[in-house]
Amino acid sequence: MMSSNPLHQLNSNELKAYRFIRNQLVHYNRAPSVRDVMRFLDLSSPRSADYIIQKLIKTGVLSRRSDRRLSVLKDMLSEQDNPTTVKVPLVGTVAAGAPILAEQNIEARIPVDSRLVRGSSQYFLLKVRGCSMDQKGIQDGDFVLVKQQPSANSGDIVVALIDDKATVKELVLMEGSAVLKPHSSDKTIQPIVLRDDFQVQGIVTNVIPSGAF
Repeated sequence: MMSSNPLHQLNSNELKAYRFIRNQLVHYNRAPSVRDVMRFLDLSSPRSADYIIQKLIKTGVLSRRSDRRLSVLKDMLSEQDNPTTVKVPLVGTVAAGAPILAEQNIEARIPVDSRLVRGSSQYFLLKVRGCSMDQKGIQDGDFVLVKQQPSANSGDIVVALIDDKATVKELVLMEGSAVLKPHSSDKTIQPIVLRDDFQVQGIVTNVIPSGAF
């Protein structure tokens, strides 16, 4: 018998897109644009993202309002489970020599869906300044959800502490050194080459668009 759940008709990218759009609408009252979806899924063009959105509309889980903004037609995730939230610290300016989650660094505690912070690991939110990672869908003013850990693998998007300032970059590991690599539309922003003993604060697990808080 065919499943009556429309989500079972979606492939993995379509399901990711639905979860992203639904969560932005339900938790942050924000309708993401086609380009938001494109950046979130790391697609090469808005057309690819629009194709996925049209599939979600055809499936019957999303619709477009008269002002062309997306809305949830059928909230299948709420029917599947009832998410709870946990409060995650929003970190501001990092004090010299202090741990990133020291109380003096915490500006607020923000409720976050508990399914985004699974396990016993500690997480924090950081507001991104600048456009050094805009080609990875991390825009100036966005928030990144970070899983706190002291190490990372090559290719991870990390929060690193350099001269007591937190920076978000892709980590590229080499023998005896490491590179914090930007992905920016501004070609004047250059990679940062360091010894391999610099301080990693954690890895980025999710991006929350600016204006969400």
